[in-house]
Amino acid sequence: MNTDKITEIFCLIDDFSKEFEEVKKDHILSENTTIKRRNRRFALSDSEVITILIIFHLGQFRNLKHYYLFYVQKHLTNEFPNTVSYNRFVEFQKKALVPMVIFLKMCCLGDCTGISFIDSTPLKVCHVKREKQHKVFKNMANKGQCSMGWFFGFKLHLVINDRGEIPDFLLTQANVDDREPLKNKNFHDNIFGKLVGDKGYISKSLFEQLFIDGIHLITKIRKNMKNCLMHIHDKILLRKRALIETVNDELKNICQIEHTRHRSFENFLANLISGLTAYCFLDKKPSLNTDIIDNKQITNFA
Repeated sequence: MNTDKITEIFCLIDDFSKEFEEVKKDHILSENTTIKRRNRRFALSDSEVITILIIFHLGQFRNLKHYYLFYVQKHLTNEFPNTVSYNRFVEFQKKALVPMVIFLKMCCLGDCTGISFIDSTPLKVCHVKREKQHKVFKNMANKGQCSMGWFFGFKLHLVINDRGEIPDFLLTQANVDDREPLKNKNFHDNIFGKLVGDKGYISKSLFEQLFIDGIHLITKIRKNMKNCLMHIHDKILLRKRALIETVNDELKNICQIEHTRHRSFENFLANLISGLTAYCFLDKKPSLNTDIIDNKQITNFA
């Protein structure tokens, strides 16, 4: 990866980390002064750990251990001179998880433009036939079903805008219905205008609830449902719903948010959050040309 790109990402994260540490000091509970504690600096700062994780997801790497040992420690010694052992770096991931989540929420997510797409994608943690043998996510992951069949793991619920940016996301268990997150106002609090989903989001009560909150939910109809009139603009948006499928594909195949080699839930979250953050730093995202939609709408009415 280009050195200038690494420096740019590190500077953004480091500026945020300094402000985060200043704010955190005012909210930390006072410690027992009778117990003396060492206050040594870590060899790698949270900014460096987060930057290394984001670079991993932006590059063509598939294994974090090989990436850290044979790329970071050999080719990025000028950028990260004080690297530690891989086992120690894995421990640093857990420490940097909270700042990374807040950095993603505050600095990387996009804004709602009035046209949004919603979908859920499975995050498999093992093959479904090995669910009873799997112990890493015991009592956390469970069995669910999607359009591709049964899987064992979690669900990632995504909302994107017409520019391919992610305004919000939510992680749930695999057996949670796709409509459940939308019933929580905190999930769609920043969403307004058109919200396009698949048939899994069909619900009369949910449509009415979202309409009161200023969101127009658009879905296709099932075969056993009565047909209804739909604006030509909404029909075109339904045809463009594949945009969010492209985003899901890039998150899994480019940013590597899904693999089955996790050894702890904390590192699973660190891999997911760093992958979502890396997606926000992609130079080119799948987007929708709304001018073409408007022109088609005018042509159809003419």
